Amino acid sequence: MPGSTPSPHGSLLPHEKARPLAKGSTYPAKDLCSQCGLCDSRWVAYVRQACAFLNQQFETMETRVHGRSRDLNNEDELYFGVSQRMLTARLEPPIEGAQWTGIVSRLGVRALESGLVDAVLCVQQSEHDRFTPVPVLARTPEQVLAARVNKPTLSPNLEVLEQLPGSGIRNLLAIGVGCQVQALRAVEATLPLDNLYVLGLPCVDNVSRAGLQTFLDSSSRSPETVVHYEFMQDFRIHFRHSDGSNETVPFFGLDTPKLKDVFAPSCLSCFDYTNGGADLVVGYMGASFGRQWITVRNDRGAALLQLVEAELETAPVQSRGNRKAAVQQGIDAYDKAVKLPLWLARLVGCVVNAIGPRGLEYGRFSIDSHFTRNALWLRRHHPEMADRHIPSFAQKIVNRYRLPAL
Repeated sequence: MPGSTPSPHGSLLPHEKARPLAKGSTYPAKDLCSQCGLCDSRWVAYVRQACAFLNQQFETMETRVHGRSRDLNNEDELYFGVSQRMLTARLEPPIEGAQWTGIVSRLGVRALESGLVDAVLCVQQSEHDRFTPVPVLARTPEQVLAARVNKPTLSPNLEVLEQLPGSGIRNLLAIGVGCQVQALRAVEATLPLDNLYVLGLPCVDNVSRAGLQTFLDSSSRSPETVVHYEFMQDFRIHFRHSDGSNETVPFFGLDTPKLKDVFAPSCLSCFDYTNGGADLVVGYMGASFGRQWITVRNDRGAALLQLVEAELETAPVQSRGNRKAAVQQGIDAYDKAVKLPLWLARLVGCVVNAIGPRGLEYGRFSIDSHFTRNALWLRRHHPEMADRHIPSFAQKIVNRYRLPAL
C-alpha cells in the first residue's frame, strides 16, 4: 500500500512529523519551477528527489507505475508512452458547460459514485477570476462538476496533499498534468493512502496569470469574455466566449514576437507532453476534430475507463499525412519570431488543414514541434543541465530535425 512504505529520511513519514514551510518560501527549481504545489505542503521534504525539473526519472517512474518503461523502437510508445490501449471517444450525452464532451468530469463523478475513491483531486476556479486555479479535494459529484473546463495557468494542485492527514481519505483519484504527476508519483509511497488512481491530462505551454492575459490580449477579439480556449487539430485556436459565441484564430497568425517568451520556463523545459506517469490519459491531440483521445497505460487505467465506457461513443485511433516538413519549417519560423499578416495566416492555415497531419500524426506533429523548441530553449538557457534533463525518448525525436545554432 502507498502509505506503508518507510520513509528514506527516517522512521516517520512526512505526513506524520513535517509541517509545510510558509507558502512561497522555498522553490528549489527556481525559474524552472512549475508551481505544482509540492513545495507548499509538508512533502516539500522530498522536493529534490520529486521535482521534475530537478530530477528527471521517466524510466524509473514508468517501470514502477506500469511494470515497464516505454519501448523506444515502437513509434507509438516512443511518442505517446506506455500503452495497453488507445482509442477516441465522445461522451453521450455531453456534460453541459464542459470544455469538450466532459469525459474527465464524468470519470471523476463515477469514481466517487461507485465508491472506488473517497475524493477527487481536481481544480476549480476562483470566484473572483475565471482563470485563477483553485485545487480541491472534491468529495461530491457537484464539487467535481464545478471543476470542469481547463485552467491554462500554472496550478498548485499538490498543495492540497496537506489536507490528507486526518481527512479520512484513503482512496484518491488525482487529476493533473505531467509535472504534477511526476512529483506525485515520486512521493506516492509516503502518502497516507491505500489506493491512488491518476487521471492525466496532456499539457503544453502553460503560463502565469499575467502571461495568460498577454496571450488573450494579443490573440482574441474580446479577451475579457473568453471562457476557455484550446489549440485544436484544425491548426486554429478556438476561443469560447461567455455569450456562447466561438472565435477562431489561425496558429500562424499569432503575434510570435510578443508571445515567444510568454510561456513559463517550466513548460519550455518540459518533455512530458503526454503525461507518461498517469494510469489513464484523456486529451484531444491524437483524435480527429471534435473527439477526445484516450490512452490506457495500465490495469488501473483500464479500471477507470471501465467506469464510463458504456457512456462513450468510441472509435479506433487513426493517422494520416506527414508532419516532418511542417515541423522543420515551424522550427525555423518560431526561432526567427516570424509574424504573418492575418490574410496570409488564414490562407496557410487552410492549406495545412486540408493536406496536413491528422489523428496520431497530428499528435506527433505537436510533440515534434514542442520537443525541438524545448530542447533548443534548454540548451540556450540552461546548457549545464540539458544532457541530463532531456530524456532518451525526447532526444531520439529531436535528433530527427535540424535545429538552429545555439
